[in-house]
Amino acid sequence: MSHGDANRAMTADEKKVILASSLGTVFEWYDFYLYGALAGIIGAKFFSQFPESTRDIFALLAFAAGFLVRPFGALVFGRLGDLVGRKYTFLVTILIMGSSTFIVGILPTSDQIGVTAPIVLIALRLLQGLALGGEYGGAATYVAEHAPRGRRGFYTSWIQTTATMGLFMSLLVILFTRSSLGEKEFAEWGWRVPFIVSIALLAVSVWIRMQLAESPAFLKMKAEGTHSKAPLTEAFGQWKNAKWAVIALLGMVAGQAVVWYSGQFYALFFLTSVLKVDGYTGNLLVAWALAIGTGGFVLFGWLSDKIGRKPIILGGCLIAAVTYFPVFGWIAQTANPALTKAHDSVKVAVIADPADCSFQFNPVGNAKFTNSCDVAKGALARASVTYSQENAPAGTVASVKIGDKVIPAVDLSKNAAGLAGFNKAVADTLTAVGYPAASNPSVVKMANPVDIFRAQPFVLVLLLAFLMVLVTMVYGPVAAALVELFPTRIRYTSMSLPYHIGNGWFGGLLPATMFAMNAQNGSIFYGLWYPIVIAGATFVIGLLFLPETKDRDIYEGDSSIHPGDKIVTIDPMAVD
Repeated sequence: MSHGDANRAMTADEKKVILASSLGTVFEWYDFYLYGALAGIIGAKFFSQFPESTRDIFALLAFAAGFLVRPFGALVFGRLGDLVGRKYTFLVTILIMGSSTFIVGILPTSDQIGVTAPIVLIALRLLQGLALGGEYGGAATYVAEHAPRGRRGFYTSWIQTTATMGLFMSLLVILFTRSSLGEKEFAEWGWRVPFIVSIALLAVSVWIRMQLAESPAFLKMKAEGTHSKAPLTEAFGQWKNAKWAVIALLGMVAGQAVVWYSGQFYALFFLTSVLKVDGYTGNLLVAWALAIGTGGFVLFGWLSDKIGRKPIILGGCLIAAVTYFPVFGWIAQTANPALTKAHDSVKVAVIADPADCSFQFNPVGNAKFTNSCDVAKGALARASVTYSQENAPAGTVASVKIGDKVIPAVDLSKNAAGLAGFNKAVADTLTAVGYPAASNPSVVKMANPVDIFRAQPFVLVLLLAFLMVLVTMVYGPVAAALVELFPTRIRYTSMSLPYHIGNGWFGGLLPATMFAMNAQNGSIFYGLWYPIVIAGATFVIGLLFLPETKDRDIYEGDSSIHPGDKIVTIDPMAVD
């Protein structure tokens, strides 16, 4: 295929490459996102041995565990992809991913097998993360190496839709299962269904991957003996290559990651866990926003071929940094107006010895937040209360002051039995002074998808769709931009690591970090500083150091491939 004609029509083979790569990746993301969408139920089923006030954090950290190992998966499978080929790496990653997801669906809970349950769950999450770490670089590289020059942004943008489509598919399956079984049955055992049915998706995905031929660029290099013999050393042991991985991470991917996870995952968590929107409605609102905004991936990928990758990606980071506070504030005011009114009218404070207060974030999952200050903050954070902190003398047991009433907290290491009474006293007092009860009629509620045409859900879908547009701006062109930064011989390895450090660490830790920041500072919005600061820093670093790459020849510098070459497919069995 010629790589020099940007105006010719897409060939049937190219369409097959894009379709096969995209569908397989959709299924992988479906598997991965199931856990994120069901984090609340997962927390109750597999972390029941922990205090209720910390379950959300532990559930989110278990979700983040899969992201933490993605860079290691990028190294392992990136090296494999550059050494033995893209197709076979695809097959390995999908088998690991699909099998791990299916096992989650049949895994006994902590009530049944104790601490073994969360240990096995986290092990499965780590396997999923390793597999996903090898997936993206291969898909983006494979498609880009088939794309004509001048259209890489458009071609690879279809890969960029897969994460959102996977999330969309997972939400639809969850919504259908929830509505079919009812909330009680779904919470008891129905949550397993979306995990179990993934075995069918695994079979389809493997069949799709089997239809792919190896990348012609890779086969030609291997046949001529010019492929990298040590891709890790060449990619990261030589500064001329390694510096671009650093620039890609700090000047592009870190900001892209936090904007992506804020707009797609944290938005759902904010609706359901913070604003107390029921799970069905929250999933439905996000599903509508995804349906409206997903086309932006292709639009901005196509546009990046015209005006460049850099202005679109960095522009999305800048807009996010400027608008997150007002947009999330508007979402809160629209979704739960009674809660917003209580924030403005009710004064709440935690009175505690500062030394008694922990930052409720624990990546290794071994901390138990039992101090009286942590118990007090945990109770208020669960109720989405805005509060201040007043310092007390050293050794003072923390208390919660709601209006004129003071409620002593409990130190769980000394008085675990007093927790229930404390929580009830806080809840009753909050309701008495104006905080909405669980049955609050002002919270948005949708009985079916067409309820979007009512004013309250319609406004929320528009706001969520705006967040989705920002996601598509930063994510649509990023695959092409990463491919173009690195030479073909080490491309899979080189682009995978910064992508997965950015998305696996900066993005994957975002929900748990924002939750802990909110609990620490007594505000449901304080955690937004995390994505705002990172997106802002990415804008500045990218503006100064990131090159524009849309006109680069991605085969330049590879002795085995030259601009305009007609690349032929070589039988992989004939390549030694």
